[in-house]
Amino acid sequence: MSITFRTPSRRQFALQAAAASLALLGTVSALAQTAFPTKPITIVVPFSAGGTTDILARLMGQYLSTELGQPVVVDNKAGAGGNIGGALAAKAPADGYTLFMGTVGTHAINAALYKKMPFDHIKDFAPLSRVANVPNLLVAHPAEPYKTVPEMIAYAKAHPGKINFGSPGNGASPHLSGELFKSMAKVNLTHIPYKGSAPAVSDLLGNQISIMFDNMPSVIPHVRSGKLRAIAITTAKRSPELPDVPTIAEAGVPGYEAVSWFGMFAPAGTPAPVLATISAALSKVLANPEVQKKISAQGGETVNETPAQFAAFIRAETIKWGKVVKESGASVD
Repeated sequence: MSITFRTPSRRQFALQAAAASLALLGTVSALAQTAFPTKPITIVVPFSAGGTTDILARLMGQYLSTELGQPVVVDNKAGAGGNIGGALAAKAPADGYTLFMGTVGTHAINAALYKKMPFDHIKDFAPLSRVANVPNLLVAHPAEPYKTVPEMIAYAKAHPGKINFGSPGNGASPHLSGELFKSMAKVNLTHIPYKGSAPAVSDLLGNQISIMFDNMPSVIPHVRSGKLRAIAITTAKRSPELPDVPTIAEAGVPGYEAVSWFGMFAPAGTPAPVLATISAALSKVLANPEVQKKISAQGGETVNETPAQFAAFIRAETIKWGKVVKESGASVD
């Protein structure tokens, strides 16, 4: 009995080598995916330090760092109502190492408010989850002569254009809260946009501007200390953190309601396994009682949702705020 050994042909050898290479590449790819992250992650914040977007981003970063095992740093890129930071994040490498703390401004309002946008808020981002809903607060310097909404409306009508209202920037929810108030209360207020909440609050504390519509976390410490006067809240219901402060609707402008929200995004095209890793970590952070308590103490409400739920919410908000912008007549070149 004889045994014959056949030597593989060149073609067979090439096919075997190719198959081995593909298997190796698949193994390397799988290892790369499971290894994420291997370096620090950056959260781009489109407003200056000290505002609500910044406060929430730093809180998320602190706890995400623990969940992901890598440092998470915040990079503030303020300007153009959040569009500068939004454009930077949208064009960042889609590898999971750049995230974006978006807002109702960057991902619902600005598309209708600005004639030219440097990014597409739907196509250029992968939604991860909303982080929080936050009321806006109407606050005034204590030296101003009005203490209630009716008194402020009366003063504004008697002195058209004299009341300056600050906001974190054109297109931000506080800006539109003021525009909606102007439209519904039929008063003339002069809008003064800033590059974030911190500089606006600073000028309000110095009585350089009269009033401000701002996210509650940015101004509630000054209300509690007595440095600012809380006139009303923009939501449909009063806040448990400031139960004595009426809503604008109950204080004299029926039907008025405006809510700010904040959420986490990654650039579009980020690999699905990477998005899944970040999404799972973010969900754990938002389910953490410590995180929920800290957001609640700032007057906010924690939101923990799937990417699909967040995407559907953004589409609905885009329609809603598009109508508000159109009806208010607000526009930014």
